[in-house]
Amino acid sequence: MKAKLRKFGIGLGIILLVLILGAGIWTVSKNSKVNHIIDTHRDPVITETVHTGPKRSVQQIMIGSLCTSYDNALQVLKNIKAAGYDGIELNDFMIQKTALVVKVLTQAAGMPVGNGGSLDWHALINESGLEVTGLHSNLGSIQADPKAVADLAKSYGTDTIIITGMYRFDYSSEEEVLDLARQLNEAGQALQKEGIQLLYHNHNCELQHVNDSQTAYDLIIENTDPAYVNFEFDSYWMADGGANVEAIMEKLGTRMKKWHVNDRGHVQAGPYMTPILTQDATELGNGNMDLEGLYEIAMANGVDNIVLETHQNWVNGDPIQSLQVSGQYMDKTFR
Repeated sequence: MKAKLRKFGIGLGIILLVLILGAGIWTVSKNSKVNHIIDTHRDPVITETVHTGPKRSVQQIMIGSLCTSYDNALQVLKNIKAAGYDGIELNDFMIQKTALVVKVLTQAAGMPVGNGGSLDWHALINESGLEVTGLHSNLGSIQADPKAVADLAKSYGTDTIIITGMYRFDYSSEEEVLDLARQLNEAGQALQKEGIQLLYHNHNCELQHVNDSQTAYDLIIENTDPAYVNFEFDSYWMADGGANVEAIMEKLGTRMKKWHVNDRGHVQAGPYMTPILTQDATELGNGNMDLEGLYEIAMANGVDNIVLETHQNWVNGDPIQSLQVSGQYMDKTFR
């Protein structure tokens, strides 16, 4: 028995050693890649933004994997500024200490939050010259303490709180979606008292049908009060779900305050083993979405902020290069 236990202990020790070494190698490799990307874009030439039209921002999720230290994060923000963007849209779970489970879930979804929660984002924003164009939070936090959420947003100089689709929520249930609309109205009213506007950001789950003629998104639009709830519309996820993006934007009208933009296509060169290609997020102008047409609708309805967001499939695996390419497209096309 002792011999068996000894062998088991040795075997377990070897497995743990392999796991530790593997994690160490992965961390070194990951950090080396991050440092290479940062070093490649050192000392950008920062020029005054000359574009006209709505402000341009980058969603913080794009840069989570690069924010391993204050210096690296500052360099990234300076690169965003140099690429012609006015601001950044922050996420509360990326600028504060975050629970391990949140880090694991975002990592699994391809959206690593990095080490941003331990950094001084007030100082970073101030030093970079960017402005904060909005703060993503969650419905539960707003319901628990709307003033605290509002104060956090105000501390970054923004009057906009955005929440995204609910996790572990049944978007195919008419009853539940109607209740969600009610809660959104209450949350928006509470934030309005603090001088903050509430926007709802969609993904593709809102395209679930709740009855014969309506989707969850239809219900959310029709049962929220424009005085308390408006929208940050993500055209990529609606296109991913097969919806008529133009029609939805027209339906939102002036309630569409911000536009989350991305392109969608297949960018790998052929020949292909199959004629069925996997579509994915890509830089603006590299995919097949009618971004010029969507831009015209957005401008006609007074959208005040275009927010770029991709969290994977970057050109050369480089989020900075990716946002630069998309920025160049906006300079050329979004006029």
